[in-house]
Amino acid sequence: MIRRILFFLVLIALTLAHLFPLFRGLDTPQAMEQASIAREVARGEGFVTKMIRPLAYYEAQKVNNGGRVPFTLFRDTYHAPLNPLILGAVLKLVGADKPGAWPMTNNEFIFPLDRIVALVSTLFFLMSIGVTYLLVGRIFDPKIAGVTVLLMLLCDLMWQFSQSGLPQMLLLLLFSCGMYFTYRAMEAAEEGRVSFGMALLGAVFFVLMALAHWLAIWIFLGYAIFVAVAFKPRGAVALAALGMLAIAVAFPFIRSSGITGQPFGTGFYVFYNGLAGGAESVVMRNHDLQSEPLSLDGLIVKLLGTTLVQASDLLPFLGGILAAPIFFLALLHPFKRKTIATFRWGILLMWAFAALGMAIFGIDREHSTHPNQIHILFAPLMAAYGLAFISILWSRLDVVANVPFLRHAHFIAIVVLSAAPMLLSIPKKGLIAMQFSKNGVPWPHYRADVLSKELPNLMKSRRGGSSEAPKVAVSDQPWAVAWYADTVCLWLPKTKKGFEKLESDAEALGTPFAGILMTPSSIESATPGVVRGQYNDLTSLVFNGYVNLTTAAGPGSRSVNILDADSKLQGISNRYGAMKFLVGADFVWYGSRNTLPEDSSR
Repeated sequence: MIRRILFFLVLIALTLAHLFPLFRGLDTPQAMEQASIAREVARGEGFVTKMIRPLAYYEAQKVNNGGRVPFTLFRDTYHAPLNPLILGAVLKLVGADKPGAWPMTNNEFIFPLDRIVALVSTLFFLMSIGVTYLLVGRIFDPKIAGVTVLLMLLCDLMWQFSQSGLPQMLLLLLFSCGMYFTYRAMEAAEEGRVSFGMALLGAVFFVLMALAHWLAIWIFLGYAIFVAVAFKPRGAVALAALGMLAIAVAFPFIRSSGITGQPFGTGFYVFYNGLAGGAESVVMRNHDLQSEPLSLDGLIVKLLGTTLVQASDLLPFLGGILAAPIFFLALLHPFKRKTIATFRWGILLMWAFAALGMAIFGIDREHSTHPNQIHILFAPLMAAYGLAFISILWSRLDVVANVPFLRHAHFIAIVVLSAAPMLLSIPKKGLIAMQFSKNGVPWPHYRADVLSKELPNLMKSRRGGSSEAPKVAVSDQPWAVAWYADTVCLWLPKTKKGFEKLESDAEALGTPFAGILMTPSSIESATPGVVRGQYNDLTSLVFNGYVNLTTAAGPGSRSVNILDADSKLQGISNRYGAMKFLVGADFVWYGSRNTLPEDSSR
């Protein structure tokens, strides 16, 4: 009883700490855009986005026979629907659907709704801990179950995903539920009871996983192969599961086909992160897909390369839980119970298909909370098998039999070493949080306060009026503008030609560009040479803020403006002639002549 009380006290303390003093806001583009879509769902606008990818606009325009497509109420085909729909219901409950709801106060750096999004992810995480305890308790015993959930609770990567707003914690909950009912069905089959209903219930959760993240379809494929063999009559459960999946994805695929001309929507081009040998951001910023053809040269080499990346960084991908990789050694152990022995092969099969999907669609070792990182889903169950295997070997040591207090020493060692990243980082994070306790500590590349309070005012027409037509912002950080400023924002196209083409379309539709916002998302994304390759003839726009501020000798002195000096961009420089530093050289606004504030000057 005391252990359980201590566990729940630690759980509550860590939850409050990660939602308040240690919380720094959302930090991934996908999470911010999903939150923005969720807000539109809450408003009853449907599954639409305020972040416009030039490639998505190109595809929609192609389906529209070249006709212009409105920038407002732009239908999204990039994201899987389940997480935004759940968030939409939550945002509706808290009143976030109303314009101006949940405003930021003076000197506040953390957007209030970021905490709501993180709270939803955290609740999914906490529920998954409960389901994992029930599942591992059935497979092994309460002791191993307790250590497994303690490892989850002290896993820094899982808390990072909980704070990120990404659907990984929803996936973890659905995966845990699906595996729980699958194992219950295997137990029923072993005991000669009817297992079909329980197996189908497990399949429902795997179908929901596919609707929460398209990459989870790879896990579903491994699951279908496993249940086709594990349950009798052979293939019956798998066929039923595949039928449910087909029904579930039919509407999203038909909808995407009607919008983009192909069933997988814009999300298909995440492929560029993996085997296509490029960056997703580069292809998404193209106004014409023909300018960036898909290259499959060296397909096998690329596949092997991305697979080796996953293999070499497997422990970090599994959250640093030391017992998790031991799962692969546990595959060699002859467990006495047939159900336990068989179930591990299902885990392996699903993980193998997930790893293949991540190899194809890309995963980045530099970003711990990469949106395609789904290794973390397997960490708890792999850790449980690893703990069981270690316990068997540990119990056979003579010294353990002779020294009773060493009986659980292996558990203590694994928990302490696995929890070290979190335990070592919390004091530093806590110290920073105490210094900025009143306002919060934002991520370096994001300033919710600036975007939510200043940007809407900068976009207003000089003529004023409440009935003025909506305007479109352009930025290298459109996901943040869409979420924090609640404003339609175009991702800065790759070329000047693309910019001017989309500018012309927006003007003709009565939603002109109000200005261009440049942020650290471009200039600090890579080395200068790489940035130049990504932004081509718009490179001067990226570096101009820093050059301008660096060359300023003092108040009133004239600094170097490379945007004005760049003859290629003279037209853009003339049309967006108001350069305003919002946060030093990190956030620079280039306002249109029609939205130029009275006190702004070049």
